[in-house]
Amino acid sequence: QVHLVESGGGSVQSGGSLKLSCAVSGYTFSRYCMGWFRQSPGKEREGVAIIDSHGTIRYADSVKGRFTISQDRAKNTLSLQMNSLKPEDSAMYYCTARLAAYKIRCTMPPISPPYWGQGTQVTVSA
Repeated sequence: QVHLVESGGGSVQSGGSLKLSCAVSGYTFSRYCMGWFRQSPGKEREGVAIIDSHGTIRYADSVKGRFTISQDRAKNTLSLQMNSLKPEDSAMYYCTARLAAYKIRCTMPPISPPYWGQGTQVTVSA
């Protein structure tokens, strides 16, 4: 069973930075789409960044140029570096995964993934 655990959320002033991390365990497939979603009251769930098993990265337009997704395969971790944060970035951020044994296509916006972490709260104050 895939298990995802996020960390690194917190409160920061507008223009500041945070780095989120996700520890991944239970991965048994050779192909994947892993990424970050966010959800806040009054907003639709948004896939913000995704990376696949080949290293291809896609970002939502709302975070391009500010957020960077990365993976460390040796450590089984996924990260999201968030710079130039804005109040509208405030949300619960979720680490997600979609897996396949043979092939997979990772899209932006992402297909709703079957595996989610518990979330980590990011609050950006003006």
